[in-house]
Amino acid sequence: MKRVYLSFADVDAPKVKRLLPLLESPEYELDFYDGPLDMDIDAQGAEAVKQLIGEKIVKCGITVCLISENTYKSKWVDSQLQKSRNKGNRVIAMALKGTEDAVLPVVVREKNLAFYPWDPARLKQLIAEETNILFNNAL
Repeated sequence: MKRVYLSFADVDAPKVKRLLPLLESPEYELDFYDGPLDMDIDAQGAEAVKQLIGEKIVKCGITVCLISENTYKSKWVDSQLQKSRNKGNRVIAMALKGTEDAVLPVVVREKNLAFYPWDPARLKQLIAEETNILFNNAL
């Protein structure tokens, strides 16, 4: 089964958790860091958290970044997306429900990735398409 890593700003965690039932699918397994990321990414204790997140990302082939108006402020999201790109994960950027306009995270801007409006059905389709691409590239 394919695994999908969800990246989102800590401030959006309650909203993302409420939306999880809309994102789940028997086609893939969702994974994300389920702890607080309210510490500075460069703080002394942050290294263990970065390592744990990195281990989760390495197990996934796709990273979905759920974006709100505040996501661009999160160095944690930037770090997760950079780790995902370094690992070779496909990155899908989608607005969180209710987000009309947002400054995109650095990796999304630099790589000129498509930014999709909130649409759980479209997200499942994009994940399925990416999963097929990953499978075909492995052959």
